[in-house]
Amino acid sequence: MFQADLFRDSRPSEPMRLAAPPPTTTVSILERLSTNCKRPRYAFMVLNLLVEASQRTGSAGPYVLVGDMRVPVRDWLCDALVPVAQRDPRRLSIEGRVRQMLEDAGALPADPDDAQRLVDEKVLERIRISGRTNVSRAVSELVRAGLVKRHYQGFRVDHHNRGAKRQAVYVVTEPVMRALSRATT
Repeated sequence: MFQADLFRDSRPSEPMRLAAPPPTTTVSILERLSTNCKRPRYAFMVLNLLVEASQRTGSAGPYVLVGDMRVPVRDWLCDALVPVAQRDPRRLSIEGRVRQMLEDAGALPADPDDAQRLVDEKVLERIRISGRTNVSRAVSELVRAGLVKRHYQGFRVDHHNRGAKRQAVYVVTEPVMRALSRATT
């Protein structure tokens, strides 16, 4: 008589791990973002903008054409996301601090329209600085989620240091391009 359980491996078996299916729908992309990102809504906005910027090639960067100007892709993303922060209390407090700083320095023009334009320029500079950090974090989360690939282009391309006048290039994966391109058309 043969007893099969005597010949089994004594080690406990590990559960079989399946690779996550590629995101092929907007719903599956949102599910992946909600599990991999601290700010999934922001990451989804960045992902949609990357899809828009990379419509023909699947690659956004290192520059995006705005009219006849070439703008670095991070700056373009920051500028595109500025309207989201228009009524944010932090943005309003930045505007107040910038206005006060210009008044204290005596650099605020007497004309109210010129003064508002100058304040808006300075606020945009500050928002762009913090926005570049936010965009980089969101893209890092998108890379970890497997939705975007990132590389750098420019001077000293293969150098380990990301600096040295290099610009980021974001490549949206093919399944994500298909899913979000279908969703926007």
